[in-house]
Amino acid sequence: MESPILTLKHVNKYYGETQALADIQLDVAKGEVVTIIGQSGCGKSTALRCINGLEEIQSGSILLDGKEIAAAGTNWKEVRQKIGMVFQKYDLFPHMTVLDNVLLAPLKVQKRKKDEAAEEAIALLKRVGLEDKAHSFPRQLSGGQQQRVAIVRALMTHPEIMLFDEVTAALDPEMIREVLNVILDLAKDGMTMLIVTHEMAFAEAVSDKIVFMEKGNIVEISDDPKAFFKQPQSQRANEFINTFRFQ
Repeated sequence: MESPILTLKHVNKYYGETQALADIQLDVAKGEVVTIIGQSGCGKSTALRCINGLEEIQSGSILLDGKEIAAAGTNWKEVRQKIGMVFQKYDLFPHMTVLDNVLLAPLKVQKRKKDEAAEEAIALLKRVGLEDKAHSFPRQLSGGQQQRVAIVRALMTHPEIMLFDEVTAALDPEMIREVLNVILDLAKDGMTMLIVTHEMAFAEAVSDKIVFMEKGNIVEISDDPKAFFKQPQSQRANEFINTFRFQ
């Protein structure tokens, strides 16, 4: 059996006296889509931020391709080229065009040739329906369009894994679908992804594995999303799912 591309072993994270992550253990296989769900404040986003080195863990291990990345001395500039992350806020540079935003990391960090990188950027923008916005500024785009640009920006570094942290939370309802369709397309292409979302129907449709968290703990992991959403094994997950069934 192929080794997981990402492994969390006994990961603990504290904010002062508050334990945000409690002995988290999780394996993610190459090409797998893992969606983390649970109430706000349960530790979902914290887990992603620890994986990408934006938060330090107090104990445990995080392995990428079998190599420890949570230890002191990790070159996060290098690691983050392998782990792309898209946030709730798009964080595009307002004074730069869409194309310049997308090209920044490939040119400045990876030192790629501009012509080659620009050709790839246009191809990716076309893929997400934004080829005609390459020379527009962020202020000229809708929220959904800006979020799609943020996804293209992350893809430009050729990451092994993509992390999506509530990427539709700041969007109007009519813009959510256009972003989720891009993520579904990436899943079909075999991109390894960890997704934090409150979109339950989307989670069921896109996921290979569902992780339900509560108060920093992983309460339930299911390799059968349809079965999970129909009848979770834990009482707490069942209560959580029921809140969405009656909305």
